[in-house]
Amino acid sequence: MADEQVWTIGRILKWSEQYFRSRGIDTPRLDAEVLLSHVLGEKRIFLYVNFDKPLQKEELALYREMVKRRAAREPVAYIVGARDFMGLRFKVSPAVLVPQPDTETLVGAVMDRLENSGDLRIADIGTGSGAIALSLLYYMPSVTAAAVDISGEALEVARENAVKLGLEDRVTFYEGDLFSPLEGEKFAAVVSNPPYIPHDDIEGLEPEVKAEPLGALDGGADGLDFYRRLVDEAGNLLAEKGFLAMEVGINEAAEVADMAKTAGWERSEIIADLAGIDRVVVLWKK
Repeated sequence: MADEQVWTIGRILKWSEQYFRSRGIDTPRLDAEVLLSHVLGEKRIFLYVNFDKPLQKEELALYREMVKRRAAREPVAYIVGARDFMGLRFKVSPAVLVPQPDTETLVGAVMDRLENSGDLRIADIGTGSGAIALSLLYYMPSVTAAAVDISGEALEVARENAVKLGLEDRVTFYEGDLFSPLEGEKFAAVVSNPPYIPHDDIEGLEPEVKAEPLGALDGGADGLDFYRRLVDEAGNLLAEKGFLAMEVGINEAAEVADMAKTAGWERSEIIADLAGIDRVVVLWKK
């Protein structure tokens, strides 16, 4: 990007797409558009109707820095500081996982199974950015939530998201390990997207994924460490007819359901995501 050249929106997008592709980035055009629209403070559609618009010097300098970060395989969400999820905008930082579209299957499953009447309370275990709990609160006005995370830094991000969405009065945040801060409480549902990547698979992940917090990724030797704890302990926190809903990794759903059967849960459901991958396991208390 030589300074003497005039860089229009269309030209710089084309250059960035080629550069990102040469760096092994899977979505080079999309990433370029997201970064540039963030710099310009506009929606992506703005780029398509303004291809011939030149960038200002300050815009070009800021975009150049973002391109360098993305080329180094830093996640786009961390660069722009936000991610869309369930039609909402969430702040993210390297202290939390980047919310993924697959997790919308988990949120939808909980919404479908909660009776949207009366006062209902849910628990979100490992809340991270708060995307799961806050999405449920946003779309289900009768629900309140307890959101737990072992990371104080993650909880700060979640609190900011709650305030931004105007939901801070309906959620209580707890710092602690899984259920330890919730002793004695009862919930209509417990929901969790726990770490589920087998330890030996971490090293082979894409650089963008490895940039996310390790504690939110590493599920132990077989990826199932946290499911064992959830299956063993969640029943104590569920009210009558309550359920536990968990996102699972690829090829883990059947094992988690079998684990639950052995532990004495009444029944289980396995729900596939939009790609047809078994993504969510729902367990029902006796």
